[in-house]
Amino acid sequence: MTTIFSGVPPIRFEGPDSDNPLAYRYYDADRIVAGRPMKDHMRWAVCFWHSFCFTGMDPFGWATLPRPWMAGPVDLAAATERLDAAFDFFSRLGAPYFTFHDHDVAPHATTLRDLIDGMARMEPLMAERMRKTGVSLLWGTANLTAHPRYAAGAATNPDPEVFACAAAQVHACLETTHRLGGENYVLWGGREGYDTLLNTDMRRELDQYGRFLAMIVEHKHKIGFKGAILVEPKPYEPAKHMYDRDAATCAAFLRTYGLEGEVALNIEANHATLAGNSFEHEVATAIAHGVFGSIDLNRGDP
Repeated sequence: MTTIFSGVPPIRFEGPDSDNPLAYRYYDADRIVAGRPMKDHMRWAVCFWHSFCFTGMDPFGWATLPRPWMAGPVDLAAATERLDAAFDFFSRLGAPYFTFHDHDVAPHATTLRDLIDGMARMEPLMAERMRKTGVSLLWGTANLTAHPRYAAGAATNPDPEVFACAAAQVHACLETTHRLGGENYVLWGGREGYDTLLNTDMRRELDQYGRFLAMIVEHKHKIGFKGAILVEPKPYEPAKHMYDRDAATCAAFLRTYGLEGEVALNIEANHATLAGNSFEHEVATAIAHGVFGSIDLNRGDP
């Protein structure tokens, strides 16, 4: 398999004095720390979307990151090329895990059925590459933000058809994650919030969100998925106010809807600081409330 990374040698540990920009200086996977290898303490993953799907486009300019698999519409061939490049990258890094959204790995889809069918076609290809490289799945998640149907929310959307679409998308992605041996399933409510209170029924929307998560937990147990269901707190992005604002808010929400013990939190450093807290505060709060689950080390721009 030849990919754009074929000319890059595998990344190795060379110690803190190394001047090689493509070497680990402090991460030594097999070094014993407190009786365990470092790789057992740091079970890290490469995120598929930023690394292989982001184009570099922002609100003021066009794409600046040309990627060969995105030269045109991402059909099955391009999606497969992207998958090959990703797993080549993961294995050269020595990454133990990867994470993905359904949109990241599926060919371009215009309908929900196309997306679910595309995921079904990619799943055996992902499984094959996981077997060949030894890279495992830390968690999967459904993209409930990109499609225009989710402009006013997914689980909190006032349109029951949109709620149903979101549920179907998570259903498919959770089952794919389960079959691929994923260790967790994450939800980041990118549009579960509001821009103005003038057209918001907060209690109704929160009830819908609570019911949505309860349905996911119910299905998790039905299919025998043993991983954790995680929610990622975030204060903005893109709505003015998000219901998953920070760890304390999420802990209160989970307790209100009887989801403690079933749903934990994935704490992102960048979202912690956007909420006006420190990353350390958010981790400590999640631990104190018994809902700490995982860490997303995206630091943003401190």
